[in-house]
Amino acid sequence: MENEGAGTLRIRQVLLFFVFLMSRADSESGRFSVEEEMKSGSFVGNLAKDLGLDVGELFSRGARVVSNDNKHHLQLDVNTGDLLLSEALDREELCGSTEPCVLHFQVLMKSPLQFLQIELQVKDINDHSPVFLEKEILLEIPENSPVGAVFLLENAKDLDVGINALKTYTISPNSHFHVKMRINPDNRKYPELVLDKALDYEEQSELSFILTALDGGSPPRSGTALVRVVVLDTNDNSPEFEQPFYEVKIPENSLLGSLVVTVSAWDLDSGKNGEISYTFSHASEDVHKTFEINPKSGEVNLMAYLDFETIESYSIIIQATDGGGLFGKSTVRIQVMDINDNAPEVTVSSVTSPIPENSSETVVLVFSILDRDSGDNGRMLCSIPEDLPFILKSSVKNYYTLETEGALDRESQAEYNVTITVTDLGTPRLKTQHNITLLVSDVNDNAPAFTQPSYTLFLRENNSPALHFGSVSATDRDAGANAQLTYSLLPPRDPRLPLASLVAINADTGQLFALRALDFEALRAFEFGVGATDRGAPALSSQALVRVQVLDANDNAPSVLYPPHNGSAPCTELVPRAAEPGYLVSKVVAVDADSGQNAWLSFQLLRATEPGLFGVWAHNGEVRTARPLGERDAARHRLVVLVRDHGEPALSASVTLHVLLVDGFSQPYLPLPEAAAEQARADPLTVYLVVALAAVSSLFLFSVLALVAVRLCRRSRAAWAGGCSVPEGHLAGHLVDVSGTGTLSQSYQYEVCLMGGTGTDEFKFLKPISPNLQIQSSGKEMEENSTFHNSFGFNI
Repeated sequence: MENEGAGTLRIRQVLLFFVFLMSRADSESGRFSVEEEMKSGSFVGNLAKDLGLDVGELFSRGARVVSNDNKHHLQLDVNTGDLLLSEALDREELCGSTEPCVLHFQVLMKSPLQFLQIELQVKDINDHSPVFLEKEILLEIPENSPVGAVFLLENAKDLDVGINALKTYTISPNSHFHVKMRINPDNRKYPELVLDKALDYEEQSELSFILTALDGGSPPRSGTALVRVVVLDTNDNSPEFEQPFYEVKIPENSLLGSLVVTVSAWDLDSGKNGEISYTFSHASEDVHKTFEINPKSGEVNLMAYLDFETIESYSIIIQATDGGGLFGKSTVRIQVMDINDNAPEVTVSSVTSPIPENSSETVVLVFSILDRDSGDNGRMLCSIPEDLPFILKSSVKNYYTLETEGALDRESQAEYNVTITVTDLGTPRLKTQHNITLLVSDVNDNAPAFTQPSYTLFLRENNSPALHFGSVSATDRDAGANAQLTYSLLPPRDPRLPLASLVAINADTGQLFALRALDFEALRAFEFGVGATDRGAPALSSQALVRVQVLDANDNAPSVLYPPHNGSAPCTELVPRAAEPGYLVSKVVAVDADSGQNAWLSFQLLRATEPGLFGVWAHNGEVRTARPLGERDAARHRLVVLVRDHGEPALSASVTLHVLLVDGFSQPYLPLPEAAAEQARADPLTVYLVVALAAVSSLFLFSVLALVAVRLCRRSRAAWAGGCSVPEGHLAGHLVDVSGTGTLSQSYQYEVCLMGGTGTDEFKFLKPISPNLQIQSSGKEMEENSTFHNSFGFNI
């Protein structure tokens, strides 16, 4: 009986599902049939051939089979158009007793969106035998029962339908009864036992025989039950109901224990034969679970919650049995009234996520809505928030599409949370919200951007190779490969700049490295461009300017330009003894290849033959007398001047000045014997020649004295007339101190006369062209000087 009730429930569910699908049917539909219990993958039919479609169209439009209950019984091979079973179908589970068993599906195709209806009929096979719920049926029959009396027997249940359903009943041969079949208004077949011969309690109080149920399959299936007939003593009145049919309406939200209906019957007999008890007769399992009858009062109470969407009505046969075994029957029909107790349901069929940000008017979501209530309780409204760049469009009935309203921008918003709100029109209104997250995929629409348009970096000279001295950085608002940047050096504007040998860049991080040591004195600054390129398709790039300033290091010592220190003979400064304090003796001219503080020079008198006689100005290198010169001061002085820069650490150079005190500028420069000795030691060949010449001269002194005197006189006149060059004017322009820190000032001019030859034959005259120190020379003075020189025996 319980299985019978379950079958009834399934029948109603399938019928509702069938009506629901038929309401959504499109103008085009395909009909197929298949027997139940066929294996998964079995061929159902060719969809393309049946609907007149091209197989390539199914593939290109992404056709697939969907259903309202989200159960995938069928699968579509888009390459061939064949419909195949996804699983074995059980007709009894799908449709119960409903015949024919038709399942409805939709074929969903995109671009453009189209729905095609498919009907699949599941044919029954004889896979179930009739089954009696009770293996032993007990009948108590009064002995005075008339011949031809009919007694109801428990029916057998066969889950198959059609020709495979229950067909007939038979009983084992006996002399008292035969069986006939009765068909109720609901097309159910019940066996009835017909009395052929009057019973005699005293002759036989109990009879037994086998009841067999046969279906119409080939071969037929059968089920049996044992029937025991207990003969009772006389009871000649059966109970009778007040109404042969009761009809009741009850809301589906009724409370448990509520009174549904009260049935009433009476019996004219008295005593035990007149005592009536009420029971459900031939009730399904759903009835037994949902309702309960009081056997004494006949009250029917609610024992389980009602659900209009599952079962809309119940038909119950109530049997009133007296104490003698006679009974009467009445039918109660309970109609369940619908209330708005089901919220709408949202079923998503297709989702496109992520969405390319440059796409517009693209279908991103296909979904359907369903409300299991009826009437206004089942009518629905669907909406989405207005502040989203999407629009909601209605397709076929209860199917909707969500489309982009325009192009999206991932950099502004990378994802959207879309809330689909479905509200029914019942009282009170119920609503369902379905949230879905849609991601926006990136396209390469943003070029890299440097953190600043130009960079100024500083690098100290004499750096180590491969030194990291700075970085450039760029960002890209895109994502993934579109935001992965590669840095590179751009060709320099000045083609003479060997950029490839100076700087390298890390392509991944933008770090800059110096490839070799730089020299501030050779290259003080240089510029180059850097580029940042993303890895998108097509790739986008940007540029920035980098200026590198080379910082000076104190790597150059001061260089002394004057007095020269690479000559073969020292340069001697002549100072008249009449010079007053502050007289300019000479000026040390020095330069430094560095710059800034590293090139600031200062001068210092390191050593002097006679301390306190001379001084050096610290800022310009001028050597001046510190006090008046006296007769007792030595004629020859040696000064060591130290030139130092202001770098860290400081570098220095020294130069030696030779100063000769003379009575006037006409006094010849006479080397001291010590200097001659030093010159002789410095040049041995000269010493040998002098000795040899002296020996030869002593042998021929008397014979050639006159000739030697004449030659010496001629040589002196020739040398005085044309062997002396007197340069006059300013020093070279590159010796002018533009910074005032150590080069020769333009306010001093000198006349210099140098004679080539050995050290003893060298004369030097220094004449300042200053207005206060200019010396006028006359022919008489020249004559006196010549006489003075000759008196010492020099070759002039």
